[in-house]
Amino acid sequence: MSYNVCEIVHMTVWQWCEMAISEQDYVIGKQNGRTSTPNGRVLQPEPISPAAPSLNVPPAAPAFRTDGRTRRILFFFGSAILQFIGLDVILGRIPLIGDWVRMSRPRRLRWWAFRFRILALDMGGVMIKLGQFLSARVDVLPSEITDELKGLQDEVPPESIGRIITVLQEELGDYHACYAAIEEEPLAAASLGQAYRAWLWPEDGQPGLGDAVVIKVQRPNIQQIVRTDLSALRVVARWINRYRPIRKRADVPALMEEFAKTLWDELDYDLEADNAERFAIMYADSAQIYIPAVYRQQSTKRVITLENVEGIKITDVAAIQAAGIDTGEVAECLLDTYFHQIFYEGFFHADPHPGNLFVLPRVDLPWPPPSVNGDEPPETGRPFWLIFVDFGMVGRVPEMMKAQLRKALIAVMQRDSQALTEAYADLGFFLAGADLDRIAEAQDAVLKRIWGRSWLDLAQPDPKEVQEFSQEFKDLLFEFPFQVPQDFIYLGRALGMVAGLVSLLNEEINPWYYFDKYGQELLQDEEINIFSLETAWDVIRPYLSTPAQVQRLLNLAESGRLRVQTDRETLRYYDKIERRIGQIGWSILGAAGILSATLLYLNRKKNPPK
Repeated sequence: MSYNVCEIVHMTVWQWCEMAISEQDYVIGKQNGRTSTPNGRVLQPEPISPAAPSLNVPPAAPAFRTDGRTRRILFFFGSAILQFIGLDVILGRIPLIGDWVRMSRPRRLRWWAFRFRILALDMGGVMIKLGQFLSARVDVLPSEITDELKGLQDEVPPESIGRIITVLQEELGDYHACYAAIEEEPLAAASLGQAYRAWLWPEDGQPGLGDAVVIKVQRPNIQQIVRTDLSALRVVARWINRYRPIRKRADVPALMEEFAKTLWDELDYDLEADNAERFAIMYADSAQIYIPAVYRQQSTKRVITLENVEGIKITDVAAIQAAGIDTGEVAECLLDTYFHQIFYEGFFHADPHPGNLFVLPRVDLPWPPPSVNGDEPPETGRPFWLIFVDFGMVGRVPEMMKAQLRKALIAVMQRDSQALTEAYADLGFFLAGADLDRIAEAQDAVLKRIWGRSWLDLAQPDPKEVQEFSQEFKDLLFEFPFQVPQDFIYLGRALGMVAGLVSLLNEEINPWYYFDKYGQELLQDEEINIFSLETAWDVIRPYLSTPAQVQRLLNLAESGRLRVQTDRETLRYYDKIERRIGQIGWSILGAAGILSATLLYLNRKKNPPK
């Protein structure tokens, strides 16, 4: 293809991109707070003066229109794909021009990420959820994309209270009988629903306000929106899957179906209530993890009512420290919690973004503690609750995956690159025919380079080291024998988000200490399990047939047919013993005869016969 044709393609794509979405800016106030289900403890949050009840808002008639949603989605992604083909695939291979293409890539990625964010805020629904999902994949996407999309976690435009009241009426009927008061302003606006602070009626029937709750209500017509958007995104997934380098490493339509399944699960609030109650059982006896309670009578598939537990957003480090809480302890608590969920429960909270995690000082415990020997009480270290909310997105770790994850963690702890490679292979991270020995060499080199470094150093590697590593293993990087396992998509996302939160809470945290800590714990469990399996069978096996043998012996004894069998050596041994016993008997008889004769002789000599 000639240069002129390439230039025409480039200019055409660029004009399409300019036309893709009209310029618009949103100034959207960030909403904080959220909640979620019971572990039997009572929190004592700061008292909140309720706003005027919003119980007489005229409902707005819901009117769902596609507004060309499918066309807009296909046009946006089609333009992006065309630009990628025109610039990176075609022009990128031309000498000199290719250097410009590579240098301009970060700017173009930021531009497309900005355009996507504007489109997502305008369309809402699945597009915002997709942007939130992509913003958390710091492990696989460039920072130019993730940094631009992070704003989608907080700047979701709220739905009008009238349309929300319509959903409440459809689900609960006379919602006045359920809630004594509802605030008009949403406590939080999410991509699929909104949360409102409310109060139940007092249990004693007296006038006033009862328990403080949070009502999470789905947006009107969100199910139709999700169905429409997913249909368009499935077409985009098939387009992307036509590119061989991507198709070779990821089944994009399958990943799309995994995303769709999780999205539909999030729209089932009955399922979310079940998830919340399971987490409540898991942490019923915890001194640091709090799961808010679910009010089932005021909950349906589209409405869920939860205990109102408001705390400090986990990313507000200054506020956490001002409350006397050690942020390092919060980071360790978060790591311990996810280690337990993934490696022991096989059931984890898959959406740990800052809007779903809060920290609350424990007012039920005295602080600061009384001074000892006149010492000043500590300024930090105050007991706290780590509060999880929003259980619509959860992940499950099958036993096979859990075993391989355990193997991988133990391998990192022991710096065993061969075992680590085998665990990754069993998890499905490598293409068929990948050179596992060469990959193990690369992982060994990486472990030696990064061992002992802080989390911040790991997140910001030295470019010179990266270049040296690339030169040493350029053959491996050129072949790039890696792929994205379908079952790992949400686990990898959750781990990436947790790592980001931990590094924010404690920049100097030593990840290797926790690799060693958790690896030793898993290794000890493995040794106990192996010992138990090997020894339990040896101990139990002799007794499994004992009852039948005893019954058989009793039957033979009663019938007089009981025989005792032994081997020839034992019989010969018994014969020797019998002969010895016989010799001893004759010796005793002979000695007794000699003794009797002697006594008789002496008696006759002393008393001769007359």
